[in-house]
Amino acid sequence: MRRTLDEIGSYARAAKPEILLLQTEKKNQALRAVAEALKARADYLISENAKDMQAGKENGMHQGLLDRLLLTEERIAQMAEGLIQLVALEDPIGEVFSMKKRPNGLLIGQKRVPLGIVGIIYESRPNVTADAFGLCFKTGNVVVLKGGSDAIHSNIAIVNVIRETLHELGITEDAIQLIEDTDRAATTAFMKRKDFLDVLIPRGGAGLIRAVVENSTVPVIETGTGNCHIYVDESADLDMAIDIIFNAKTQRIGVCNACESLVVHENAVKELMPRLKARLDEKQVEIRGDEKVRESVDHIVPATEEDWGTEYLDYILSVRTVSSIDEAIAHINRYNTGHSEAIITRDYANAQKFLEEVDAAAVYVNASTRFTDGFEFGFGAEIGISTQKLHARGPMGLMALTTTKYIIYGNGQIRD
Repeated sequence: MRRTLDEIGSYARAAKPEILLLQTEKKNQALRAVAEALKARADYLISENAKDMQAGKENGMHQGLLDRLLLTEERIAQMAEGLIQLVALEDPIGEVFSMKKRPNGLLIGQKRVPLGIVGIIYESRPNVTADAFGLCFKTGNVVVLKGGSDAIHSNIAIVNVIRETLHELGITEDAIQLIEDTDRAATTAFMKRKDFLDVLIPRGGAGLIRAVVENSTVPVIETGTGNCHIYVDESADLDMAIDIIFNAKTQRIGVCNACESLVVHENAVKELMPRLKARLDEKQVEIRGDEKVRESVDHIVPATEEDWGTEYLDYILSVRTVSSIDEAIAHINRYNTGHSEAIITRDYANAQKFLEEVDAAAVYVNASTRFTDGFEFGFGAEIGISTQKLHARGPMGLMALTTTKYIIYGNGQIRD
């Protein structure tokens, strides 16, 4: 039965104290059980996902978004593995740190506690449903989800499996709730529910994130889009560079950590570009380049100013030449979205300069940007990639879903 926002808020508030007090062993037991249930019910999840996939194709959904939407046995197994990884991680809740004694005898420390009730608004990525549950549950938070209408059948199915499993374990199934109303007005109304939400996290494209940041009355942890760059330095190993660029651009085009823009030192462009184009042609990647790039190889589309700042989520790559690492860093800091940036180089000084001066949540030396991911970073699942600078930045794992409170021990002190 579909619940109203008022009902969802009431059930979330009722579940909050129970989830807050769950012991680590019980939380881990539930995470293991949900992981097994997701794999056991894979046929059900895939059949419901097929309804969303069919509707997406009929509505002309972009191939990159269809890829994000798709559930397979392998992806369901990855969702389950993300939950199992969370079991192995230390539970941060209850940690007491920074305990100091004041001259008046008071002991003042900080204790790590849940955020409370976390709202998450996201687009057509069903894996986020399981990831969000796992991270919030492990950290003692209740989660209320508002997924995209394109994935409604998939999300309902995943939430059903999770809620049924929690119920079987004697844990309130309202630790997770899904807003099933697909009307845009429901999303807008959700952003205003400061009466029961403690924090709101958007996960999706630039339009969704901007709408949440601009319209929410609930505190927002901002996740960002990914106009990610790779800079090929003049000292780069070009074989390595080509492998990394090919992986970062083509392994999955519809993800925020895919490479969208390439920056190449002018001394490397003539040797790199013919070889790189031949490799990218295997995936029919369209290259949009500046004048020097177009001079180095045939069949390059002229790049416009708009290309430097575009997250394509498609088989398109912009390429800009520069005369120095300083120019490369300036270009990247001008057009990036604060997500993930990489340098390919054999020059230690340039590697360190890039790490120091590029302003992004994740900065790489000689590796693909595709590794910016909670699973790859050893966080288990992730709630999103934060590109802001307050509280959480980069892949958001368990610690990002906690806050602290001061705890003070006294023995009768009063203030003069």
